[in-house]
Amino acid sequence: MKITFKKLRESAVIPSYATEGSAGMDLCACIDESITLAPNEIRLIPTGLAAETDTNDAALLIYARSGLASKHGITLANSVGVIDCDYRGEWKIPLINLGGEPFTIEPDMRIAQLVVTPVLRPEISEGDELSATDRGVGGFGSTGT
Repeated sequence: MKITFKKLRESAVIPSYATEGSAGMDLCACIDESITLAPNEIRLIPTGLAAETDTNDAALLIYARSGLASKHGITLANSVGVIDCDYRGEWKIPLINLGGEPFTIEPDMRIAQLVVTPVLRPEISEGDELSATDRGVGGFGSTGT
């Protein structure tokens, strides 16, 4: 599989893997000046990038960076971002500050990570019955804690 990135702004940073074993590629803020997020504030942070894959059976998922989340409460407002294979617009990251202090995002700061995952597109059907299982309709908490 191949991902082709297009820089929409000269200062955009093409994502890369930080280590040989990294599952995610770092995404950087493409901003001209610092942005400070107040507690509970949400802002769309541009990456200056658009991209395409050479396949339709993969999705590009955007996750929070664990260090920003655990140390400062900076995470994605939508939990996980999904970039569909046919989207060609600029990637913007919806960050939220869940911490108790203002947090400043600097130009070129690594703000999220991109993980590629396969996508299964099942055949959809409607039925009157579903097969029986041991669990049945047991929902939240039905299997214990």
